[in-house]
Amino acid sequence: QVRLVESGGGLVQAGGSLRLSCAASGIFFRIAGMAWYRQAPGKQRELVALVTSGGSTNYADSVKGRFTISTISRDNAKNTVYLQMSSLKPDDTAVYYCNIYQSTYWGQGTQVTVST
Repeated sequence: QVRLVESGGGLVQAGGSLRLSCAASGIFFRIAGMAWYRQAPGKQRELVALVTSGGSTNYADSVKGRFTISTISRDNAKNTVYLQMSSLKPDDTAVYYCNIYQSTYWGQGTQVTVST
């Protein structure tokens, strides 16, 4: 059974940082591309970042320039993918979801709220 469990969300002030984690089970993690999406109230879910099985990364235009090149990372030994977010803005407030890229497997989401 595939399971994705996110953690690390919370309330942070604008300009602050958070690190989200997603622990995966039930899959051969090291060959899976993994992604983070987010969904703000009243908006569609959007891709934030992805990391391929080979470690290549890509980021949405909305977060480029504020997140460092190592923002999304994976630890195959722990079956975990991370999303390090910095310079957070109120517009980053959303539920963040972990996803096996281009699959129908999703985590339950973790709320990130950025206050002014």
